Amino acid sequence: MDVAITGSSGLIGSALGERLRAVGHRVLRVVRPSTDASDGDTIEWDPVAGRIDTGGLQGIDAVVNLAGRPIGGKRFTEDEKQRVRESRLQGTALLAQTLAAMDGGPRVLLNASAIGYYGDRDDTRLTEDSPPGEGFMATLVRDWEAATAPAAAAGVRTVMIRTGLVLQPGEQILARMLPLFRFGLGGRLGSGRQWWSWIALEDEVRAIEHLLTADVSGPVNLTAPDPVTNAQFTKTLARVLRRPAVLPVPVTALRLVLGRELADEVAATGARVLPAKLLESGFQFAHPELEGALRAILDRPAT
Repeated sequence: MDVAITGSSGLIGSALGERLRAVGHRVLRVVRPSTDASDGDTIEWDPVAGRIDTGGLQGIDAVVNLAGRPIGGKRFTEDEKQRVRESRLQGTALLAQTLAAMDGGPRVLLNASAIGYYGDRDDTRLTEDSPPGEGFMATLVRDWEAATAPAAAAGVRTVMIRTGLVLQPGEQILARMLPLFRFGLGGRLGSGRQWWSWIALEDEVRAIEHLLTADVSGPVNLTAPDPVTNAQFTKTLARVLRRPAVLPVPVTALRLVLGRELADEVAATGARVLPAKLLESGFQFAHPELEGALRAILDRPAT
């Protein structure tokens, strides 16, 4: 297949491009005009200006849209929230409208989304059929997914990939937790009862590859089948690292560091999300359970 990827330099995008090339697919990076294009095929776009090289999309089989401003690096000021929204909605709308209007263009759109759609849902088991939650993230994801509608209405097979917490040492969650845990200073966040629905990066990119050809459309949860509470997560991480995890981080401290809204939306809330459609489509996880996933990611074999 010929696959165009936006957000190709990010954690997921770079890993996905590497995997697809390794199994024989041609990958084209969708980049802004100022990007260095010396390392491969590229297609130029400018979501803010509403421009994309439709000629470059001719004959392409699929587009994987992973573009979006990272969440968690800055406090949720009103300006920052607007930037986060625009970085997702503008690019998604541009792609969906462009694909809908093209003849001979991509007939598959895999569009990034997030389990933030479900909001903070306590112990409720959530599948793709569950209703949306409340709050900034839930509203953002609902609008983000709605922006794909023109492509779906035009017959483009459209999948919204609702990704959970992606586990990889350089990813934000583990990048922030590992130094503390390695010094024996780790612990649960707040009560620890919030659910963390996670997925190993390897399974994330394998699932996206699977969805390029699977007979699936609409929202698909990209989470492992073994969600855990934050307390279970931190206990497991400590066991894998052979370190204690006895110093809980109070919610008030999280709010001081991250800002109240970001802490409440991202760190102190959770959702118990299950990958129902992914499993029904025949996908098999390489890392279905947390301890095995962490041991593989951190190169910590069981003894």
